[in-house]
Amino acid sequence: MAFLTDRKRATGLGSAKSGTEHAWMMKVSSIALLILIPLFIFNFGATLGGTYEEVVAHYSRPWPAILTGLTLAVGFMHFKNGIRITIEDYVGGLNRKLLIIAMICLSYAAAATGIFAVAKLAL
Repeated sequence: MAFLTDRKRATGLGSAKSGTEHAWMMKVSSIALLILIPLFIFNFGATLGGTYEEVVAHYSRPWPAILTGLTLAVGFMHFKNGIRITIEDYVGGLNRKLLIIAMICLSYAAAATGIFAVAKLAL
């Protein structure tokens, strides 16, 4: 016989024991993107319409390259977690597993490609 209240037993744990972690990570990445996206837009806006040499010179500095890399990494992590939750809610069976694997691979590949492109510009 457990002497815990209903609230004490449920605190921090959903029925699958991991739903709270997903929700928390989505909130953290949302707040990070709330800060990073406007900074990225102003940073990217400074290079918009410039020549190739001007863009390379801009992204050769540490601040724009780091900001762009962080925005890409956090953005695709947020995408990966969000699409996984969406697939878990609306797709069932084997298709669920296949779509989750495909979307995780897609998000990592897109993030790696973007970060590689920024590193190529920065170096």
